[in-house]
Amino acid sequence: MVRVLNVYTISAFVAIGVALIGFDISSMSGVLGTQQYQDFYENPLGIRQGLITSAMAAGSFAGALSAGVLGNRFSRKVTIQGGAVLWCIGSAVQSASNGVPMLIFGRVISGICIGLTASLTPTYQSEIAPRKIRGRIVSFQSLAGSLGIMIQYFIQYGCSFIDSEASFRLPWAIQAIPAVILFVGLFWFPYSPRWLASKDRWEEVLYVLAYLRTSNNDINDPLVLAEYKEMEDQVRFEREVRAQPIRELLSPKMRKRVFLGMAVQIWSQLTGMNVMMYYIVYILQSAGITSVLLASAIQYVINVIMTIPAILWVDRYGRRPALLLGALSMALWLYIIGGLLMQYGQPNPVTNQPSTWLVMDHPAVSRTILACSYLTVGSFALTWAPVSWIYQTEVVPLRIRVRSVSLSTASNWAFNYILALGVPPLLRSISWRLFFIFASLNILAFIHVWFAAPETKQRTLEEIDEIFEHGEPFWKSFTGTKAPSRLEQLAKDIETGKLKIGPMANPNRLIG
Repeated sequence: MVRVLNVYTISAFVAIGVALIGFDISSMSGVLGTQQYQDFYENPLGIRQGLITSAMAAGSFAGALSAGVLGNRFSRKVTIQGGAVLWCIGSAVQSASNGVPMLIFGRVISGICIGLTASLTPTYQSEIAPRKIRGRIVSFQSLAGSLGIMIQYFIQYGCSFIDSEASFRLPWAIQAIPAVILFVGLFWFPYSPRWLASKDRWEEVLYVLAYLRTSNNDINDPLVLAEYKEMEDQVRFEREVRAQPIRELLSPKMRKRVFLGMAVQIWSQLTGMNVMMYYIVYILQSAGITSVLLASAIQYVINVIMTIPAILWVDRYGRRPALLLGALSMALWLYIIGGLLMQYGQPNPVTNQPSTWLVMDHPAVSRTILACSYLTVGSFALTWAPVSWIYQTEVVPLRIRVRSVSLSTASNWAFNYILALGVPPLLRSISWRLFFIFASLNILAFIHVWFAAPETKQRTLEEIDEIFEHGEPFWKSFTGTKAPSRLEQLAKDIETGKLKIGPMANPNRLIG
């Protein structure tokens, strides 16, 4: 196959599958404040707008539940390609929609794609990445999502000046372009070595590992052979105990780990971040901000910028510190927003508006709410945004990983659906109190992570099994300890001749 640069290139490219989430978020948040959208769809408010927004999450829930079966049968790569096709169909239906029902249908189709790609992209990335940079590699999807939000929002913002239906139809059609690029480009990328191992395609496993870990496809490199050996031992063990993935998901041994991955994804929704993304226009209108579209654009730029240090540092400072500090900081900013709205807001005299509570004639308060909104987004982008996707892939073993990640991602989309559907009417009914609720949920997330989530940074996916097996006290792993270097020891044993791997095939063969 055509040689690509390295694991970073592969992971960055496949992260386009997650960038589609960002495109979807902005495809809706970017039109809420435009007159053309309101006129054509008859000014949808409350539950009606909630149904439109949440349709994507409903489809994503179905896609995530099916991702495990499809990803195991057809491979992570091929299933992601199938999702890209669905995204193109959904984009076409949305851009041609003649009313709310057709728009909802198109968003459901696009949502199925998101469910598949959001589940399988982090799985694929974690399975091709060396352990020392696994967090950074999987974090690419967080950056991709943020870039997708920003790019699509600016497309929406530019098109908002078109005085016709093209102001929303054109952006919804344009969002099919990255899916086409993803579908075509994946033909030149390797299959996941762990998926190949599960299918007994061991020769291909070796070549893919050599391709990913060495500059010259050296299948006799000690570290390549050590990783191959570790993977082989893991698969052999699973078959000896006759592992049954579906039953094992709920076994006493794995239940806590599966639920932990689900809980982190659920908490990532309950932080209130997606509400700040989907309905930032409504929130800024309540705060008395006049240029809501421009102010929203700045928020999306901050989201991208703050994701970059997260990628650079996540493998240095670990998962737990990010989750804990992120929850505390977001709670603080949301409490401030709620308090300011409570103290300085008043009922909106205009009844047919999304926001029933407004801050008027208090410019300093409005600017403070805007700043806290930016700080909330920045805190999430730096912490929970990358780590929530990394963590779900790390806490479970290979034999149940795809199904467990599918459940975790489905949990994310289930709560995304509930919030996307419920927030518009809640903003109209309880207004500022909603921010107190989300701030308090962040405190609960902090408590749960403190007592239930161990550190997983810089450990192989197989070594993480040992953390849960040995019952390491979670409060002692705030920053994590250096992972036991089992892989390095295997490599050393191979290099010194203490451990031998069977005869290797032609080392000059490239990956097909």
